[in-house]
Amino acid sequence: MIIEEMLAYNKQFVAEKRYEQYATSKYPNKKIAILTCMDTRLVELLPAALGLKNGDVKIIKNAGGVVTNPFGSVIRSLLVAIIELGVEEIMVIGHTDCGVQHIDSEQMIEHMKQRGISQESIDLMKYCGIDFERWLAGFDTVEQSVTDTVETIRNHPLMPRDVRIGGYVIDTDTGALTTVCKA
Repeated sequence: MIIEEMLAYNKQFVAEKRYEQYATSKYPNKKIAILTCMDTRLVELLPAALGLKNGDVKIIKNAGGVVTNPFGSVIRSLLVAIIELGVEEIMVIGHTDCGVQHIDSEQMIEHMKQRGISQESIDLMKYCGIDFERWLAGFDTVEQSVTDTVETIRNHPLMPRDVRIGGYVIDTDTGALTTVCKA
């Protein structure tokens, strides 16, 4: 039902040419990529707190704003942004009261089973060489998660050494940023 409402809104948006105010290129004006969490509180707060507008930065979002695999989509996206789209700096931005913090992988697996995911499917992930529990696990502190993510990016063998990478935590109530790892 919600999807249909959004599609109807989209038709009106296009018909009224409201997209024109968002016109920009694929190259980020500020030459920065931001890796952050998919948290709903950050959708408007993060760009507002940093003074960003459409076209300024590349934003990569996932649960926790972390790198879970050094050869996964986050690193790939960062490399495309740097090598092909002119990004020169990366900001890793965690946030207060993150839903990924303290996630218990065993409890999440139980929730999967309650939603109809079979034990066979879960076992298949484990047999494929994935440390499934670690992949699903949360983190203890957002500061440590940001530090670990910054270090993973900085030490990646394909990451150009001239890219500045810093880590920060944004307060989801005020938008205030605290530096965890200087760029």
